[in-house]
Amino acid sequence: MSVPLLAVDGLSRTFGSLVVLSKLDLAVEPGGIHAIIGPNGAGKTTFFNLVTGALSADAGRISFAGRDIADLPAYRRTALGICRTFQNIRLFGSMTVLENVLLGLHCRTHGGLLSPLLGVPFRRSGAEASARKRAMEILGLVGLTASAHRPATELPYGEQRRLEIARALATRPRLLLLDEPAAGMNPSEKEALRGLIVSLHRDFALTIVLIDHDIPFVMNLCERVTVLDHGEKIAEGPPDRVRSDPRVIEAYLGTDGEGTQA
Repeated sequence: MSVPLLAVDGLSRTFGSLVVLSKLDLAVEPGGIHAIIGPNGAGKTTFFNLVTGALSADAGRISFAGRDIADLPAYRRTALGICRTFQNIRLFGSMTVLENVLLGLHCRTHGGLLSPLLGVPFRRSGAEASARKRAMEILGLVGLTASAHRPATELPYGEQRRLEIARALATRPRLLLLDEPAAGMNPSEKEALRGLIVSLHRDFALTIVLIDHDIPFVMNLCERVTVLDHGEKIAEGPPDRVRSDPRVIEAYLGTDGEGTQA
């Protein structure tokens, strides 16, 4: 059996007297598309924050490709290949679309964070041109080539979501964490996003974990689903099995098993 790319054992986190995650065990196999769903307050985003190092756990172990990373700072985890997007879009609105992607590339270059943006040459000759070329390639993959020189805030909402994914791809992740990528999208935008995620998963051999409240979107995309409720795992398995689990229906999906919002 292969070693999980991401594994957490007994992961717990509290905020004061509020238990947000309680002794969570979860494994994400390499190359999969894995969803984490549950009602608001179930601990989903906290899980992402613990994996990426934005928060520290009260207890438990986090392993990436067999390595314990619980004590590593966030930037070291990014360097290992863990990257995420956010529920609330976090773009640099005063910068162009291209510049936002260049910021994602900075951790894979020898220049400083602002080197490509301020016209300061990278320490290695030709690195800036190479970075810009790679950034444009990534924008092409998400369908934003024509918008490269527009301010990020001028993009329609769905394209801003794509830009956030492009910036994450620029870090060359092995594990891509998507926090509610379909939030606020209309049905056609969601379908386009689903196609993008499938193509990125296939073409980059990415392992993807996503959080989303849109159950049909999740069930038609993911190979495995974990359900959290009040910080505890109540179900896990293939979408069809999870959809019909009585505990999941009671806690989250509703009596028809087709709920879309928590």
